[in-house]
Amino acid sequence: MVRGPLVDGYGRVHRDLRISVTDRCNFRCTYCMPEEGMRWLPRDQVLSFEEIERIARVCVERFGIDSIRLTGGEPTVRAHLPVLVGKLAALGADVALTTNGATLRTLAGDLVAAGLRRVNISLDTLRPDRFIDLTRRNELGNVLNGIEAAKEAGLDPVKVNAVVMRGVNDDEVLDLATFGRDRGVVVRFIEWMPLDADQRWQADAVVSQDEILRTIDAVYPVEAIRRGHEPAERFAYRDGIGEVGVIPSVTRPFCGSCDRIRLTADGQLRSCLFAVDEIDLRALLRGGASDDEVGAAVQRCVAAKWAGHMIGQVTFVRPRRSMSQIGG
Repeated sequence: MVRGPLVDGYGRVHRDLRISVTDRCNFRCTYCMPEEGMRWLPRDQVLSFEEIERIARVCVERFGIDSIRLTGGEPTVRAHLPVLVGKLAALGADVALTTNGATLRTLAGDLVAAGLRRVNISLDTLRPDRFIDLTRRNELGNVLNGIEAAKEAGLDPVKVNAVVMRGVNDDEVLDLATFGRDRGVVVRFIEWMPLDADQRWQADAVVSQDEILRTIDAVYPVEAIRRGHEPAERFAYRDGIGEVGVIPSVTRPFCGSCDRIRLTADGQLRSCLFAVDEIDLRALLRGGASDDEVGAAVQRCVAAKWAGHMIGQVTFVRPRRSMSQIGG
């Protein structure tokens, strides 16, 4: 029987499972989807709640996975999402959600009642016209309302994720930091990674952690907080009003401490966002595999994990799937 911590060849222990519950989204963000949109998976190719629960159970009970995050696409477009949250929360893991927040006002209470404890909400701009340009949807008001709904429902912490792109929204870094301080939420700025569907990413479009921090520190002085396994480098405001984070995936990759694996909506297990290989767990489940066989496949996936993603180096290989297909 396969049991014990999930350890890769570099000694990293993996305790965080990211599950994409759907490849569909109610936004069409310019850095996730091509202009003409996506070709969605047929429904029968998407994992059922029971299949997701089984894979998660194997990971929790056999390998000590203690954190599960639901992503997409946009996870809230999956019907009856609180039912899945309840199934996963019953396993004893900490269950969190990454969402664009547009429908969170109607779902937050039910998600919390089912066992959801934390939420990350994507928000790259506070300007209505720019929001429409970035998402191709006029939903900024609903997203802001969703952030308040998450707080009212008792989700803690509520984190707001902002991907910073040079010449697109880098002039809003201070505005977004102020928003977080005023609303009592943790804003985390993310360096733009090469996972865009149109493959327009260029290294010179990346706004680095150093640039982001200089902009914030000039108005709201910050000091570093000791970093753990989380991807964000955290900084406390010196005046005591909360904190801010930066995920420097490109300029200061955290691959050495990464403890995540990812399950796509169609049941492919990936050891990294930038993995070029996947293990087909859906085929195993639907082919009658035992839990031992599923567990062995998970172990193989993690054992083969690379040292790092190599962004910006000649050895970097761009994954064939975009962020909207992999899950955040």
